[in-house]
Amino acid sequence: MCQDSAMNSDCVKSTVQAKALEHGFDLCRVTQPVVAREHAEALHRWVDAGMQGEMDWMAEEVRLQRRSDPTSMLAGVRSVVTVAMRYTPPEYGLNEACSGTRRGVITAYAHGDDYHEVMKKRLKALARDLDTLLGRHDQRVFVDTAPVLEHALAERAGLGWQGKHTLTIHRGVGSWFLLGEIFTTAEIVPDAQAANHCGSCTACIDICPTGAIVAPYVVDARLCISYLTIEFDGFIPHPLRPLMGNRIYGCDDCQMICPWNEHAGKGTTLGDDLLTPRGENHLPDLVSILQLDEDAFRHRFMKSPIRRTKRRGLLRNVCIAMGNSGHAGFMPDLIAVLDDVEPLIRGHAVWALGQLVGQENRADILAVLVQMNVAEKDDAVREEISLTMRHIRMNDE
Repeated sequence: MCQDSAMNSDCVKSTVQAKALEHGFDLCRVTQPVVAREHAEALHRWVDAGMQGEMDWMAEEVRLQRRSDPTSMLAGVRSVVTVAMRYTPPEYGLNEACSGTRRGVITAYAHGDDYHEVMKKRLKALARDLDTLLGRHDQRVFVDTAPVLEHALAERAGLGWQGKHTLTIHRGVGSWFLLGEIFTTAEIVPDAQAANHCGSCTACIDICPTGAIVAPYVVDARLCISYLTIEFDGFIPHPLRPLMGNRIYGCDDCQMICPWNEHAGKGTTLGDDLLTPRGENHLPDLVSILQLDEDAFRHRFMKSPIRRTKRRGLLRNVCIAMGNSGHAGFMPDLIAVLDDVEPLIRGHAVWALGQLVGQENRADILAVLVQMNVAEKDDAVREEISLTMRHIRMNDE
């Protein structure tokens, strides 16, 4: 502990970082509550182009102002402590996040507990330690849910640079980590800003299944599989469905291809993954998820971030993965959910059947859809039925 007579900046900084490590954070840096002008301008251009999709809160004027001016998040804030907590990267390869499989892909950070809850608890404990170290100050902790440009602040703090896929990259540990912040009225000497080391590499842009990285450092959420499978609550546009492959919750392709993740952390070992990943979310069987009712969904994903997409969203995604699989064996399972209470599930199951139908079962599936159409009350589902029947008949000509 730093003595009052020796409360120099280096001692304070090293003590804060040591405490962060004790609470399970792999990286800890400090910056001032300032967002660089280029980041604020990029945010406004992104919103003006409508790239936030249906995340309407991103375009709210108050939230835009807060993201551009971190001092609005806490009166008298003088420092931002930004931390990173690593999680276990996928053990499978890029070829398993595609069509032609009976299993689904769930983004690696969602293989275990909800990081919001895990990190916030640990950030609050770290904030209490800061009170002990520096004397009581006003503080607020954030984990992804507040209007904070966390990647911009992390870059300014020297924790890592914002890659062309917009995620933060650290030269030593890559990008397989999650960010959190403590805004405090205590003054802590800031770290130097991180330099960008992406160079001319465009691997993340080239690999994106839907072309969502429309320019370096610009992701159009409306095309992003993570947005579509998690945040978007509607019928996924038809042209994007085949591009989703078997990704049912998020997408890690841009991180999996990144050269910094290929060699980052070699010679070091990841300690206990505080998200406690569970095997059931590692390439899960698609049928087992499609068969979940509301109670079973809540039980299986009790502590998981997957709760965010709700049962209807996750099963919608599963239907698309089945439709992309090429496995006609899924058809009985899809037929079984044609009477599900959720229109979102019914409609995407119809589409999936249309992708899997063959000459041997064409007449039977058309008969099922005709019968379904008679009783169907939802306009969006009726549109899916109409389009699918037309698709099946055209393929028979």
